Amino acid sequence: MKILVDTHTHTIASDHAYSTIMENVRRAKELGLQGVAITDHGPALPDAPHPWHFDNIGTAMCEVDGVKVLCGAEVNILDADGTVDLPERTLSRLNLVIASMHRDTFAPATQKEHTQAYINALKNPYIDIIGHSGSPEYAYDMDAVLDVAKAENKLIEINNCTHIVRRASVENCMRIARLCMKKGIYIVVSSDAHFAPHVGRFNSAVQMLEEIGFPEELVANTTFDKLIKVLQMRQKPPKQ
Repeated sequence: MKILVDTHTHTIASDHAYSTIMENVRRAKELGLQGVAITDHGPALPDAPHPWHFDNIGTAMCEVDGVKVLCGAEVNILDADGTVDLPERTLSRLNLVIASMHRDTFAPATQKEHTQAYINALKNPYIDIIGHSGSPEYAYDMDAVLDVAKAENKLIEINNCTHIVRRASVENCMRIARLCMKKGIYIVVSSDAHFAPHVGRFNSAVQMLEEIGFPEELVANTTFDKLIKVLQMRQKPPKQ
C-alpha cells in the first residue's frame, strides 16, 4: 500500500512544530508525494497560530514545485456539542479540515460526552476528517460514531504518529480500522508530522492496516485525485 498524499502536517505556525511550509513541501517532493496538507492546530491550543493564519493561508488548492498543497487546519473539538475553534466563515475557505480532541481544549469526560462530541462534529458540514480518535482517555461508542461518519461521508484518520507517541491508543486504532473496513468507511493515513523529516512517514500505520487486511480501495489518500474525489462525495456549503 502506497500513500501519496500526507493529509496532516504541522509547521512553525504551531510553536511546538519545527519546520516551515516550504520545508514540508520540499520533503514531500523528495519522497515523490503528490500532495501535502498544511493543518496547523486551531487557535484554542495555547501555542497555536492566530485565527488570521487560517484566514490568510489560502482559499484554494495551490501547487508548489510540483506538489499539490492543501490549505487546512486541525481544529479542536471543544465540547459535547461538537463546537470547534474556527468559525464557519474560515472553515468554508479551507481545503481540508481535521477535527480532533486534545487535553488542553477538551478535558477527558464521559464516554457519552465524547460520543456526542464526535457525532456533532461529524455533522458540521465543513469538517472532513476525525483525527487520531483512538485515545483511551477519550473512549466513545465506536459503532455509533462511525455510523454517523458513514452517513455523512466523512473520513477517519489512521495516524502514524500515534504508533510512536500515543502507544496506548494503538489497540483502539486497530479496532477503529476494523470497523471502518466492516462498514465501508473511507480512511486517510497521515504522518501528523511536526518536523519536516517526518512528512510522509506512514510505515507503522500502513503495517497495521496490512496486518488486518484493510482494503486499499477504502484508503482515500493513495493518490491526490482519489482524495479529492472522496472529499467531493458530499456537497459542501458554498464558501462564506
